[in-house]
Amino acid sequence: MFFSCSSEKPSERTFLKELADKYLNSLVAGDPAYAGLPLSESVKFTEDTEKKKIGEGLWVGASEAPTTFKIYAIDTISNQVGFYGMMKENDKPIILALRLKVENSQITEIEHVIARQISEKGIKNLITPRPAFIEPVPVDQRDSRTRMFDIANLYFEAIEQDFSSIAPFADDCVRHENGIQTTTNEQPDPADFGNSKEEQLRLAISRVDACGCAKQIDAQNLAYITRIWPRRLTIIDEELGLVFGFPMFQHKGDVQFVKIIGVPGVDTIPKKFPPFNLQAGEIFKISGGKIHEIEANGMVVQYGAGSGWDQQ
Repeated sequence: MFFSCSSEKPSERTFLKELADKYLNSLVAGDPAYAGLPLSESVKFTEDTEKKKIGEGLWVGASEAPTTFKIYAIDTISNQVGFYGMMKENDKPIILALRLKVENSQITEIEHVIARQISEKGIKNLITPRPAFIEPVPVDQRDSRTRMFDIANLYFEAIEQDFSSIAPFADDCVRHENGIQTTTNEQPDPADFGNSKEEQLRLAISRVDACGCAKQIDAQNLAYITRIWPRRLTIIDEELGLVFGFPMFQHKGDVQFVKIIGVPGVDTIPKKFPPFNLQAGEIFKISGGKIHEIEANGMVVQYGAGSGWDQQ
């Protein structure tokens, strides 16, 4: 159960944000003790769902700290800070979704989800955050922690049930995945596509990608997703209107194609995937009781794999 954080002190937010920055700098330094980083002796650390020792994983390869693409979600009630941003590992760009849990001013939990396969198209959207992710929500448009949790959770319900009305989507909702805008794109011009089977499939996908967040669900474009569990909506930032979670998308692999509904010129889209799970880091911008922006990264893991935190 989540409660209001109206008594939150600005210094608590500042402490958690500065701690996240100190942690990121320690990764690049390759030194868990960098600048006196306050790690608990019993700290738990996972990277891409695998439990690792402090000093392993991104501590080994981090080569450049985040610069201009940085999103922070700060939760002074659960004493957690989430970070979503671009940095470099072995001089190559990655998207890091990070969660830090703090108790008694020490870091007790660390979670990394890293997207390493970033397209040039995605990188273009990862220069600076969309303004909504760094701007406070007007006081009269803020929602309670309980309501914010429910709204984000309903997003997953809407996907599982292929029925968008379950979740409160704003008309301007836009979703990015690994930097790529996957909804609310411009309508494609058929003249820009050839007549081959491959080109016509690309045109069909572009038409679906022009749908908004709600319409794309109703079109059945996400019907190949078997289940989203656990959802792990762990960080709620009322001031910025952010819910930061680490959902696990499960794909049984028994859907070979989806029949698209209500998108002119599109009949079916092939979805020929073997069974797999996708561990995501996902941020929702919620204002006025509706979902306006979604930013997500993800990495593929074995079907049936856990998050490393499923018993927490």
